[in-house]
Amino acid sequence: MRKTILLGICALPLFTMAQVTTATIEKSAKDINDSVIAWRRHIHQFPELSNRETNTMNYIVSKLQGLGLEIKAPFAKTGVVAILRGGKPGPVVALRADIDALPVVERGNLPFASKLTSEYNGQKVGVMHACGHDSHTAILLGTANALSKMKKEVPGTVIFLFQPAEEGAPGTEEGGAPLMIKEGALSNPKVDAVFGLHISSGVEIGTIKYHSGSFMASSDWFTIKVKGKQTHGSMPWGGIDPIVVAAQIITGLQTVVSRQEDLTKAPVVITVGRINSGVRANIIPEELNMEGTIRTLDSKMQKDVHERIKQTATKIAEASGATAEVFIDTKTLVTYNDPALVKMMLPSLETAAGKGNISESTWTTGAEDFSFYGEVAPSFFFNLGGMPAGMDPKKAAPHHTPDFYIDDSKLDVGVKAFCNLVFDYARLKGGK
Repeated sequence: MRKTILLGICALPLFTMAQVTTATIEKSAKDINDSVIAWRRHIHQFPELSNRETNTMNYIVSKLQGLGLEIKAPFAKTGVVAILRGGKPGPVVALRADIDALPVVERGNLPFASKLTSEYNGQKVGVMHACGHDSHTAILLGTANALSKMKKEVPGTVIFLFQPAEEGAPGTEEGGAPLMIKEGALSNPKVDAVFGLHISSGVEIGTIKYHSGSFMASSDWFTIKVKGKQTHGSMPWGGIDPIVVAAQIITGLQTVVSRQEDLTKAPVVITVGRINSGVRANIIPEELNMEGTIRTLDSKMQKDVHERIKQTATKIAEASGATAEVFIDTKTLVTYNDPALVKMMLPSLETAAGKGNISESTWTTGAEDFSFYGEVAPSFFFNLGGMPAGMDPKKAAPHHTPDFYIDDSKLDVGVKAFCNLVFDYARLKGGK
């Protein structure tokens, strides 16, 4: 059962409109940065998997108490929504951070490295913040703290979205951004714009990368069930080998990418990541299941790829006397940055990172369920650098790996970016 906590407004310093300048925001972010780093490291040390972030939720609430916010928790199972109602008229802006971790065993020797284990898909697994969600959460906590101290001068309303299950809810559970939206995170009050960031292990610390339009790919997960005929491994002619059929299907799927889609329009990725079949080396099994992911950056291509995968799998199976069933589940949409919003807010990001520290990147085949917020209101999602200065990006450990590493010394750039976006968006929109 969700509970709404109305916290009393504590004594906060008053800022006149003239005082809420770039320098004011700069100082607020700098003053809170040590706390932001400490919060990030605590969350990193005690990670929790999607829809299981109960302790993380409680920790977030504990850090929001006393800031004069309306706090709703739990929200969307294990998330938190905090509302700051500013002292000036203005729009409603939402800022989002994801809070869940991944089933990855941490390999680094950080003093705050995760040693925790949990259960995932019936298996005992390590748990690690191997994608930077701990940094996102700490940055948003820092932003809530900074803006609360300027509450009298904050224009409009700011909604802080601490979202669980960005990596995907387990099994058939609901979760993530779709559940946040379903439960009213963007409609009560109605949001005018949504901003989010993602720290990157391959982008130099203190810098910001963005892309206007289609920025991150849609993510579809597929299952292909191949059914053949079981026989002795010494007599393959006595049955229909689903493993050989599956091998042909896997090769065929890559021709969808290389020979059937126009890659000059947008990239396509089809990856088979899991195969399960058989019990003994000398038995050709009857069935095989394979699972994988599809990444596209164009909604029309996404639909076309789905149809081509189904046709490729079923026809290849049919040619060998087997059958193939294809199931496709859409996990995220294309993360689309509203071009007008991007153009309007780029100066805010440049102010936060410093001149010369913001640049446009290419699109990426990574995916984000932040994409669902863009279906409700104009949205802008960007990357914040977390790679140590001077490091070769090719040597940076990728996200979702045991060696993933973030230099957290400049998380204040993220706090400054969010604060600037709040004030500048209201100024440029001219209030409501």
